[in-house]
Amino acid sequence: MADSSPNRRQAAADLLAFYSEAGVDAVLGEQPTNWLEPDLSAQSPTPLPQAKAPMPPAARPGASAPGPRPAAPQAPDVAVMAAREAARSAATLDELRAILDSFEGCGLKASASRLVFADGTPNSRLMLVGEAPGAEEDKQGLPFVGRSGQLLDRMLAAIGLDRRQVYIANIVPWRPPGNRTPTPVETQICLPFVQRQIELCNPDILVTIGQPSTGALLGIQGITKNRGRWFSYQLDSREIRAMPMLHPAYLLRSPIGKRHAWRDLLAIKKALD
Repeated sequence: MADSSPNRRQAAADLLAFYSEAGVDAVLGEQPTNWLEPDLSAQSPTPLPQAKAPMPPAARPGASAPGPRPAAPQAPDVAVMAAREAARSAATLDELRAILDSFEGCGLKASASRLVFADGTPNSRLMLVGEAPGAEEDKQGLPFVGRSGQLLDRMLAAIGLDRRQVYIANIVPWRPPGNRTPTPVETQICLPFVQRQIELCNPDILVTIGQPSTGALLGIQGITKNRGRWFSYQLDSREIRAMPMLHPAYLLRSPIGKRHAWRDLLAIKKALD
């Protein structure tokens, strides 16, 4: 039988390259790891008799006591209710950011580097809401600053706008591991916060970027058939105009969609004028 090890090595290299291009930067196990626990791998304690229970790490010579175990994650319905109550209590965007910083109901917070709250100017007439941060957003703490964000900047510039004239946020403010799509549970837990964010920003026009934010905020499916159409988003005091738009990441993969995005941008410019 021919040796297939070179082919297997090449397949492994191709797989690692794919993961790298997809934004995967960490290997996760099925069980969470407490990285705050002391590293006992270099110690060689005297083996205990089989009849006795193993000595806990804190009792071993030279070992420090492990930190407190992380609290068990909340049940999804409990986390959603907690998010709704916490979001309602925010009277300003600064208060909402502080509440999100201390919120422990979403498991994505544990794997993300930082909170990605928003960028731009609050109370702008135009607010854009995407799905979730990527690797570059996680590093900088700002939404839409990677390749997709650079394209979004050029799209805004094409109609005479920049980040200082709009307000940009995401449905989920923490990066999912490996840039995966947030689960429906994660989206529902975070949704009350972005809804309150929209209320406090109080824009004239809301643009939902991509299907996840369109489905979560407008309750409609099918971004390709609904992009460029006007819908209503209900605030407590009034309705605002809302339009779904193709995500810049999709436009980078399918440049033919840029002609549709240009029509949508012109419609947004006309509505603002």
